[in-house]
Amino acid sequence: LLIYLTTVMENATIIFLVYADHHLQTPMYFFISNLAFLEIWFTSSTSIKLVVILGSGRRTISLSSCFAQSSSYFTLGCTEFILLVVMSFDRYVAICQPLHYAAIMKPQLCIHLVIAAWVTGFTFLSYHLVILSQLTFCGSNEIHHFFCDNSPLCKLSCSDTSLLWKIDSLFLSFVILGSLCLTLAFYMCILFCILHLPTASGRKKAFSTCSSHLTTLVIGYGSCIALYVCPSVGVSLENSRFVVLLNTVLYPFLNPFLYSLRNKTVILALNEAIARTRTQL
Repeated sequence: LLIYLTTVMENATIIFLVYADHHLQTPMYFFISNLAFLEIWFTSSTSIKLVVILGSGRRTISLSSCFAQSSSYFTLGCTEFILLVVMSFDRYVAICQPLHYAAIMKPQLCIHLVIAAWVTGFTFLSYHLVILSQLTFCGSNEIHHFFCDNSPLCKLSCSDTSLLWKIDSLFLSFVILGSLCLTLAFYMCILFCILHLPTASGRKKAFSTCSSHLTTLVIGYGSCIALYVCPSVGVSLENSRFVVLLNTVLYPFLNPFLYSLRNKTVILALNEAIARTRTQL
């Protein structure tokens, strides 16, 4: 509960600061604020139910709530992967084409890129609901997991899920690996540009920014590749639960620190907001 509340507070703080401080009203922080908004819903899709289970001991969920939880988890996850590609593109333009940055990353383009990420994610929602609607349940109703993930749902279904499993696996692999390849391509270009920067201070600043982004990519993509890229139906649910905890609890918890809260500009904006609040009180 403490981790969940901290995660929500961190991301809400970022959204507030980007909205309130004009120094942060740039494309990079616009994308980060959208990521923060998405992270609140992403971690809430699983953590709230987990906290209720741990706190009250009520380990039940209706079938419709189970499908809604599963769909929201995968929809928001898909949206986040697309948004990470957009953010890597923004960093590529900022570092590799700094003189053209303002001309390329116009407000209209930024808004369109974010809308495209959300539309892509919610397109995935309709696909996932179709997959779930094909499942029938007639036997055990006990999920050996803390949320309605693909693997335990397929294990509970009394219908033949082999084809659905393969289709779902292929689609998830395309989304995860496709976005990963695009993101890595942008960061490879960024690395090449950093190595050719004339000043050591410029290289250090660029490396600092990109290294924090790459840390989150390792956690986010690493956990999802382990879970959903060509998985086995017989995968250990014990291992699955542990990896999903990294993805749904640790990853959203670390993101605000790695993307924003260690940034001097954000810290300055936060201090100014606290000072204004004290003055008003």
